[in-house]
Amino acid sequence: MVEFLIRLLEEDYKLAVLSRGYKRKSKGHILASSGSTFEDLGDEPYQIHSKFPKLSVAVNSNRRNGILQLEKAVAPDVILLDDAFQHRKVKADLNILLTTYGNLYVDDWYLPTGNLRDSKSQANRADLIIVTKCPGDISIQERQEIKEKLGLKKGQEILFSYLKYDQELSPHSNNMLLNSLADNHFILVTGIANPKPLVQYLTDANLNFEHLAFKDHHFFTAKEIEEFKSKKLIVTTEKDYMRLKGKVKNMVYIRVRHAFIGDGEEQLQRGLGNVMKRNS
Repeated sequence: MVEFLIRLLEEDYKLAVLSRGYKRKSKGHILASSGSTFEDLGDEPYQIHSKFPKLSVAVNSNRRNGILQLEKAVAPDVILLDDAFQHRKVKADLNILLTTYGNLYVDDWYLPTGNLRDSKSQANRADLIIVTKCPGDISIQERQEIKEKLGLKKGQEILFSYLKYDQELSPHSNNMLLNSLADNHFILVTGIANPKPLVQYLTDANLNFEHLAFKDHHFFTAKEIEEFKSKKLIVTTEKDYMRLKGKVKNMVYIRVRHAFIGDGEEQLQRGLGNVMKRNS
């Protein structure tokens, strides 16, 4: 979603992205540079830095301090904070809350039993609520039922999105399409929080694969990397690729992006536009 927002805003505004840099091996505030690694930044900020090298990407576990550091060093028009809804010391101009179709926040529970990091009532602070990973053919009736279940407050908008996987496997220099794997067995390697949608997508495509699942943000060991090298083909996610890049040659990854149901993308653009106008 951060990448989606970057693409919507990058032509008109000077952007910066601020993340905690979860599981990075560095400390303190770091502003990404040409020499930065995923160990310095964490896999997700490193992915953004790699795809948008002209963008200012910083990591700091103290979001307030990170914002001040970016204002001094970069003076951006817009700062996108990744995974920061629960940081109440930061007063954002626009709060976007993501909740998964298969586990809406009203059905979830707090860490460590569930995934919630803040009180469910704090959803009232959200300007936009995006229900992610929906079926692509979700009906109008089901969307209305979800809207009623979430109990939106006055002024809140709800959007529905689904995951769209690229058919062309990356790096593109391989000139390999996903459907070309139909007659080939491959190894799927994932180190993400919820690989089920990807596994289901590949299964529905009648592809023949073995799934090696690791925990989210997993640091692959030398032994695991050697095992990957022994395989004919490794297919992985873009985030995992950032941790394995340059270490495993027989590896490609599947790009994924958000796509919106109905006029969801236009709603998102309007919401962003209104915020920019108020703060111009």
